[in-house]
Amino acid sequence: MTPPATAPAHPLALRLLATFVLTVWAVLAHAQDAPMGAGPAILVADRIYLVNSDTLVAEGNVEAFHDSTRLRAGKISYDRTTERLSIEGPIRIDRGEGTLVLADRAELDSDLETGLLVGARLVLNQQLQMASQQMKRVGGRYTQLYKSAVTACRVCETGRAPLWQIRARKVIHDQQERQIYFENATFRILDVPVFYFPRLRLPDPSVKRARGFLIPELRSTTELGVGLRLPYFIPLGDSADVTLYPYLSPQTRTLGARYRQALERGELFFEGALSKDDIIPGKLRGYLFGYGQFFLDRDWSVDFDIKTVSDNAYLLNYGLPDYDRLRSEVGLQRIQRDNMFRAELNYFKSLRDNELETQQPTFVTDAFYVQRFVPAQIGGEFRFMADIHSHGRASREDMVGRDVARTTLDMVWKKDWILRGGYRSTLDIGASTDNFGITDDSAFPQHVSRTTPRMALGVSRPMTRTTQTGAVQYLEPIVQLGWANLFGGNVPNEESRFVEFDRGNLISLSRFPAPDRREHAPTFVYGATAAHYAPSGLELWGAAGQVLREPEDADFTPTSGLEGTVSDLLLAGEAVINNRLWLNGRTLLNTDLSVSKAELRGRWTSSRTALVGSYLWLGADPEEERLDTTSEIWFDGSYAVRPGWTANANMRYDVTEDTPTSLGVGLIYSNECVELDLSLSRRYTTTASVDPSTSFGINVRLGGFAVQNSNYRRTCS
Repeated sequence: MTPPATAPAHPLALRLLATFVLTVWAVLAHAQDAPMGAGPAILVADRIYLVNSDTLVAEGNVEAFHDSTRLRAGKISYDRTTERLSIEGPIRIDRGEGTLVLADRAELDSDLETGLLVGARLVLNQQLQMASQQMKRVGGRYTQLYKSAVTACRVCETGRAPLWQIRARKVIHDQQERQIYFENATFRILDVPVFYFPRLRLPDPSVKRARGFLIPELRSTTELGVGLRLPYFIPLGDSADVTLYPYLSPQTRTLGARYRQALERGELFFEGALSKDDIIPGKLRGYLFGYGQFFLDRDWSVDFDIKTVSDNAYLLNYGLPDYDRLRSEVGLQRIQRDNMFRAELNYFKSLRDNELETQQPTFVTDAFYVQRFVPAQIGGEFRFMADIHSHGRASREDMVGRDVARTTLDMVWKKDWILRGGYRSTLDIGASTDNFGITDDSAFPQHVSRTTPRMALGVSRPMTRTTQTGAVQYLEPIVQLGWANLFGGNVPNEESRFVEFDRGNLISLSRFPAPDRREHAPTFVYGATAAHYAPSGLELWGAAGQVLREPEDADFTPTSGLEGTVSDLLLAGEAVINNRLWLNGRTLLNTDLSVSKAELRGRWTSSRTALVGSYLWLGADPEEERLDTTSEIWFDGSYAVRPGWTANANMRYDVTEDTPTSLGVGLIYSNECVELDLSLSRRYTTTASVDPSTSFGINVRLGGFAVQNSNYRRTCS
């Protein structure tokens, strides 16, 4: 670009030049809704000259800058007599917030409130483009386009029709309200008319929360037939909204709703639905889930979580999350550096057909407080814990209607030392008292008190080294001697029926999940942890351990891994290869090397593939309400077949019964302007209230109208 030329030093020419620059400045400032004084305007052109003493012309690579707006044109003329600004193209106005205007030529009035652009195209947020024969600016707020075509799809110069477009006689873009209005509009797919709309309103791409209908979903199930789900979104200010979900099919009339609100110091969320269907005729069915959290002064917070449903089968019938039991709770807590407090009230509702609600603990209360101190005289750390728990059943029958209340006080002192040779020793000394109140059970006294002193001494030897290849290796063997003794009467096992033996509680003095059961025998624990971290991206980690005790503890179940005087051998490990393959496993081996429990989880990711799966094996254990062996596989994966196309599948398979529990497949096509989601799933679950069912779903999302689709863009070849 050649340096800008200057007008002759004539008083009239200088006045016209100043007026011209101020006019362009005002045009640019008006284009971005900024005050004229927001910043200097810069005009650059190959030539600037005066014509007939009334018209000032800038031509040849004309560029004008004002703040974040940039105007490019072939020629700009300002006529002082008519007070009109004429711009010849190609014209390009690029605004900093993502709006681009292209035109062949333009005429603007002196008041800058109205103007006409010929052969114009408006691009919003690099997503939505609107092409028209004429574009008119009205009142500094509205942009009117005549005989327009609107699309978010790539437009090829070959003339090939985009995947979809909206053709309209007139399109109005309200810059202030950020809405787009269509008159006599036709929605076309590959230039084939599909729908006609006399009037249509849609949000522009800058709107994130616009009132109106959302993307509809077509769903077909064997229980409800073919149905249409049409969400309608209603914003309630800047921090709250409601979404209604009407769902209509031959077998159901359903209205769902979701409410969200962000508070200054918290959040609220509710969702639910009411249905009248042919599955249970004459009954109003539905569900309600809600969650909230509120942050108070001095680190206090209150939270609640509500889950309720009309019947056991509703969630499965309507494709909602599958729960065996619903838990509703309200809690109060405070967490600080040296103490923690939480109190909560829970209500449980069983969705299992084989469970009697009156014989299950429904109301459960818990309060938990921990305080730690660092005594300067003896060192180490002192912890004090108080725990209150109660649960009740609706039944008043003997034994099956048992109610239990418990209070626990626990104190422990912990200290560790680094010994000569790199050995690390730890000492734990503590005691606990548990007081129980038991009603509606003649097999136990109403009041039981127990005291359990305990002590443990552990020694470990952490070791590391770096190999010649740069890999870091770690090894830490550990042994522990423990002792505990229980004084007091017997109480029912209500909270510790399911015991997990893993690396987290290998050196614990009580591996029961709750204080109604405590270990009370001398123990010897040995184990080791090893790891390998290579520069190539290979990471390996493994751990093993075993517990010896005398005498055995009869409260441990056969598959807990802790039954007898010698526990099962705990093995756990993890492998990561180049951040693509991840495997994590855990198993318990009996003395005869048979497996009592095993779990394996894995994940594989690449540029085109993502696989996630897990395998679970549990041995039969009547005390854990498992009469037969459980063996299941979960699988979920996706594969990018080609650019824009992704296939996915998921499966849950019961290896013991040699039959799938659920199976699903899907196909997604996504590009810059559309996303098509096809899904097919089959649920094989059979209970007294639920039959197997098959579901098919179609979901289509159009990009450009407050929706951002895939980064993949189709080619024009």
